[in-house]
Amino acid sequence: MTGITLISPDEVQLSHDEIRRYSRHLIMPEVGVPGQRRLKSASVLLIGTGGLGSPLALYLTAAGIGRIGLVDYDVVDETNLQRQVIHLGSDVGKLKLDSAAAKLADLNPYIVIEKHNTPLTSENALEILKNYDVIIDGTDNFPTRYLVNDACVLLGKPNVYGSVFRFEGQVSVFYAKEGPCYRCMFPEPPPPGLVPSCAEGGVLGVLPGTIGTLQATEAIKLIVGIGEPLIGRMLLYDALSMSFDTIKVRKNPKCPVCGEHPTITELIDYEDFCGVPAHDRSEYKEKNAQYQVRSLSVYDLKARIDAGAHPVIVDVREPHEWEISALEGSLRIPKGQVVARAAEIPREGEVIVQCKTGIRSRDAIIMLQEMGYTNLLNLAGGINAWAREIDRSLPTY
Repeated sequence: MTGITLISPDEVQLSHDEIRRYSRHLIMPEVGVPGQRRLKSASVLLIGTGGLGSPLALYLTAAGIGRIGLVDYDVVDETNLQRQVIHLGSDVGKLKLDSAAAKLADLNPYIVIEKHNTPLTSENALEILKNYDVIIDGTDNFPTRYLVNDACVLLGKPNVYGSVFRFEGQVSVFYAKEGPCYRCMFPEPPPPGLVPSCAEGGVLGVLPGTIGTLQATEAIKLIVGIGEPLIGRMLLYDALSMSFDTIKVRKNPKCPVCGEHPTITELIDYEDFCGVPAHDRSEYKEKNAQYQVRSLSVYDLKARIDAGAHPVIVDVREPHEWEISALEGSLRIPKGQVVARAAEIPREGEVIVQCKTGIRSRDAIIMLQEMGYTNLLNLAGGINAWAREIDRSLPTY
């Protein structure tokens, strides 16, 4: 391959210090001085500085990418430290952007770090993405994935895609100029609630390191112009079997964004398209929702219990989660069994449905409402909120 088009890479010079720093690149004929100049002249935008963004940022910084943009708005939380290795215990409570940028500046003083402290939205995506040569998607939700894809197609940018869940990961390069885009493979998002997030389903801590490093490799190949990037292919990784498989991804001539007659010519409302919010600052509300789910705060539940009430609490988490924490006396029915075991749930009196954070319990309530239930309340924030606000002897996870 010849690599993506960069602005005047031959005019970029390497200092003596940089030559010494990148010497292991320079002695490889596939990279050499011309390739390192291309890396220095290139700009890469990392969307997310979490599990995938951590190895991406570290390795691309070490490789000598001249300008790296970081998009994030979140703060470092203790639960991040199991996999988001760019952040340390002393960074808890800090903006992830500031935490990451400090590490990268210390790792390589010869590069420029640009911080975008904002959620990526349809309103700002084109303006942010247009200034970078390669876009790398390190997000964990479907609205942002479709947003990134469509913005990259409209701007003619390569999108280095990666995703992780539990023990499995995926990597591909969606570049509409030379192959398919994300929509060619996934024309429609999954139904809301079908695919749990990493916060709900978990992720092996080292998995984002594997996938993020593979994404960084693909970005470097695109910039230097070497090897065969994953354009038109998706790499599938299974950590449990320690296996890699590759499947072909074909360009869809009827793709609504990169096909022969595109119908998407500007960015749309991706939260509405996917039926879920893109981030925790979102004001998205399900439009024309058939069912209204009433919520109960952990404080109200505590008040009911203190007053001598004995509310029925249905815990819809998975059995292995009950070993971490549980409310005493709760009726334990995993979400996937709720419909089959609905007869165990009273139709009279107040029934409180609870999960880890309130997401799965809300989905369970909607399923039960479709069966005629009208007496259900969702415990806002789930058992983690109870552990934080009411009973601190319980762990959060």
